[in-house]
Amino acid sequence: MNDPIDKLTDLFYPSRDELGEFLPIDADQLSPQYQSLLAHHDHMTVTLEAWHNSLVEVHVLEERQDRDHYSRKIVLVRQRDSVPVLFGIMQVNLAGLPDIVRLEIESQALPLGRIMIRHHLLREVEACQMWQIKPGKELQHHMNCSEDSELFGRSARILVEGQPAVELVEIVLA
Repeated sequence: MNDPIDKLTDLFYPSRDELGEFLPIDADQLSPQYQSLLAHHDHMTVTLEAWHNSLVEVHVLEERQDRDHYSRKIVLVRQRDSVPVLFGIMQVNLAGLPDIVRLEIESQALPLGRIMIRHHLLREVEACQMWQIKPGKELQHHMNCSEDSELFGRSARILVEGQPAVELVEIVLA
Protein backbone atom coordinates (compact mmCIF):
# COMPACT_ATOMS: atom_id res chain seq x y z
CA MET A 1 0.00 0.00 0.00
CA ASN A 2 1.35 3.44 -0.91
CA ASP A 3 1.62 5.93 1.93
CA PRO A 4 -0.25 9.20 1.20
CA ILE A 5 2.04 11.52 3.20
CA ASP A 6 4.01 13.10 0.34
CA LYS A 7 0.89 13.55 -1.78
CA LEU A 8 -0.85 15.34 1.10
CA THR A 9 2.03 17.51 2.30
CA ASP A 10 2.73 18.50 -1.34
CA LEU A 11 -0.75 20.07 -1.47
CA PHE A 12 0.31 22.78 1.00
CA TYR A 13 4.13 22.74 1.21
CA PRO A 14 6.96 22.80 -1.37
CA SER A 15 8.73 20.25 0.87
CA ARG A 16 7.55 18.03 3.73
CA ASP A 17 10.57 19.34 5.69
CA GLU A 18 8.84 22.74 6.01
CA LEU A 19 6.29 21.06 8.26
CA GLY A 20 8.87 19.03 10.16
CA GLU A 21 11.27 16.11 10.03
CA PHE A 22 9.33 12.85 9.68
CA LEU A 23 10.91 9.57 10.76
CA PRO A 24 8.88 6.43 10.01
CA ILE A 25 8.48 4.17 13.04
CA ASP A 26 6.58 1.01 13.90
CA ALA A 27 3.52 1.23 16.14
CA ASP A 28 5.28 -0.84 18.81
CA GLN A 29 7.95 1.89 19.07
CA LEU A 30 5.31 4.37 20.29
CA SER A 31 4.82 4.97 24.01
CA PRO A 32 1.60 3.43 25.38
CA GLN A 33 -0.15 6.82 25.34
CA TYR A 34 0.70 7.42 21.68
CA GLN A 35 -0.22 3.84 20.79
CA SER A 36 -3.68 4.58 22.24
CA LEU A 37 -3.94 7.79 20.24
CA LEU A 38 -2.56 6.54 16.91
CA ALA A 39 -2.43 2.74 16.54
CA HIS A 40 -6.13 2.06 15.99
CA HIS A 41 -8.76 1.87 13.27
CA ASP A 42 -11.18 4.43 14.70
CA HIS A 43 -11.87 8.01 13.74
CA MET A 44 -9.36 10.33 15.33
CA THR A 45 -12.17 12.66 16.42
CA VAL A 46 -13.67 9.98 18.68
CA THR A 47 -10.27 8.90 20.00
CA LEU A 48 -9.16 12.45 20.84
CA GLU A 49 -12.45 13.37 22.49
CA ALA A 50 -12.26 10.30 24.73
CA TRP A 51 -8.55 10.84 25.53
CA HIS A 52 -8.94 14.53 26.36
CA ASN A 53 -12.41 14.21 27.90
CA SER A 54 -13.60 17.09 25.74
CA LEU A 55 -15.33 17.62 22.42
CA VAL A 56 -13.01 18.99 19.73
CA GLU A 57 -13.55 21.84 17.28
CA VAL A 58 -12.04 22.14 13.83
CA HIS A 59 -10.09 25.23 12.75
CA VAL A 60 -9.43 25.21 9.01
CA LEU A 61 -6.10 26.88 8.21
CA GLU A 62 -6.16 26.46 4.43
CA GLU A 63 -8.22 24.59 1.85
CA ARG A 64 -8.14 23.59 -1.80
CA GLN A 65 -10.88 22.24 -3.98
CA ASP A 66 -11.28 20.95 -7.49
CA ARG A 67 -14.14 19.10 -9.13
CA ASP A 68 -13.74 15.80 -7.26
CA HIS A 69 -11.43 16.55 -4.32
CA TYR A 70 -11.56 18.74 -1.26
CA SER A 71 -8.34 19.17 0.75
CA ARG A 72 -7.66 21.07 3.91
CA LYS A 73 -5.05 21.76 6.55
CA ILE A 74 -6.55 21.90 10.05
CA VAL A 75 -6.01 22.09 13.77
CA LEU A 76 -8.39 20.37 16.17
CA VAL A 77 -8.67 22.10 19.54
CA ARG A 78 -10.33 21.03 22.76
CA GLN A 79 -13.67 22.76 23.05
CA ARG A 80 -13.30 23.41 26.79
CA ASP A 81 -10.04 25.41 26.62
CA SER A 82 -8.98 25.75 22.92
CA VAL A 83 -5.77 23.74 23.49
CA PRO A 84 -4.58 22.23 20.18
CA VAL A 85 -4.61 18.42 20.11
CA LEU A 86 -4.16 17.62 16.40
CA PHE A 87 -2.66 19.13 13.27
CA GLY A 88 -3.87 17.43 10.13
CA ILE A 89 -4.02 17.44 6.37
CA MET A 90 -6.78 15.59 4.57
CA GLN A 91 -7.95 15.06 1.04
CA VAL A 92 -11.49 13.84 0.46
CA ASN A 93 -12.64 12.20 -2.76
CA LEU A 94 -16.06 13.87 -3.00
CA ALA A 95 -17.28 11.74 -5.91
CA GLY A 96 -18.51 8.82 -3.81
CA LEU A 97 -20.11 10.79 -0.97
CA PRO A 98 -23.74 11.82 -0.55
CA ASP A 99 -24.41 15.51 -1.29
CA ILE A 100 -25.30 16.30 2.34
CA VAL A 101 -21.96 14.89 3.53
CA ARG A 102 -20.10 16.90 0.89
CA LEU A 103 -21.87 20.08 1.99
CA GLU A 104 -21.10 19.49 5.67
CA ILE A 105 -17.42 18.80 4.94
CA GLU A 106 -17.15 21.94 2.81
CA SER A 107 -18.92 24.03 5.48
CA GLN A 108 -15.89 23.56 7.80
CA ALA A 109 -18.17 23.50 10.85
CA LEU A 110 -17.46 19.97 12.17
CA PRO A 111 -14.55 17.54 12.27
CA LEU A 112 -14.67 14.96 9.47
CA GLY A 113 -15.09 11.99 11.83
CA ARG A 114 -18.17 13.49 13.44
CA ILE A 115 -19.75 14.11 10.00
CA MET A 116 -19.13 10.54 8.82
CA ILE A 117 -20.45 9.01 12.03
CA ARG A 118 -23.49 11.28 12.05
CA HIS A 119 -24.46 10.14 8.56
CA HIS A 120 -23.89 6.44 9.35
CA LEU A 121 -21.45 5.97 6.49
CA LEU A 122 -20.04 2.44 6.44
CA ARG A 123 -16.36 3.23 6.90
CA GLU A 124 -13.07 1.64 7.73
CA VAL A 125 -9.97 3.51 8.89
CA GLU A 126 -6.60 2.09 7.77
CA ALA A 127 -3.45 3.34 9.50
CA CYS A 128 -0.71 3.40 6.84
CA GLN A 129 2.40 4.57 8.70
CA MET A 130 3.35 5.90 12.13
CA TRP A 131 5.70 8.89 12.33
CA GLN A 132 7.99 10.49 14.88
CA ILE A 133 8.15 14.19 14.03
CA LYS A 134 10.57 16.94 14.92
CA PRO A 135 8.33 19.97 14.38
CA GLY A 136 9.16 22.75 11.96
CA LYS A 137 8.11 26.36 12.56
CA GLU A 138 4.49 25.92 11.42
CA LEU A 139 3.88 22.85 13.59
CA GLN A 140 5.50 24.62 16.53
CA HIS A 141 3.15 27.55 16.02
CA HIS A 142 -0.08 25.57 15.56
CA MET A 143 0.61 22.96 18.25
CA ASN A 144 2.11 25.41 20.79
CA CYS A 145 5.32 23.41 21.11
CA SER A 146 9.05 24.01 20.75
CA GLU A 147 11.55 22.76 18.18
CA ASP A 148 12.77 20.27 20.80
CA SER A 149 9.31 18.74 21.19
CA GLU A 150 8.75 15.24 19.92
CA LEU A 151 5.43 14.82 18.17
CA PHE A 152 3.93 11.65 16.79
CA GLY A 153 1.47 11.06 14.01
CA ARG A 154 0.13 8.72 11.42
CA SER A 155 -0.84 8.70 7.81
CA ALA A 156 -4.12 6.91 7.19
CA ARG A 157 -6.94 6.22 4.75
CA ILE A 158 -10.66 6.04 5.27
CA LEU A 159 -12.64 3.67 3.08
CA VAL A 160 -16.36 4.35 2.62
CA GLU A 161 -18.45 1.44 1.37
CA GLY A 162 -15.12 -0.31 0.66
CA GLN A 163 -13.83 2.48 -1.61
CA PRO A 164 -10.97 4.91 -0.76
CA ALA A 165 -12.61 8.19 0.23
CA VAL A 166 -10.18 10.11 2.46
CA GLU A 167 -6.40 10.30 2.88
CA LEU A 168 -5.04 11.82 6.08
CA VAL A 169 -1.94 12.93 7.93
CA GLU A 170 -2.70 13.33 11.65
CA ILE A 171 -0.19 14.68 14.18
CA VAL A 172 -1.26 14.59 17.82
CA LEU A 173 -0.32 15.82 21.27
CA ALA A 174 -1.06 13.59 24.27
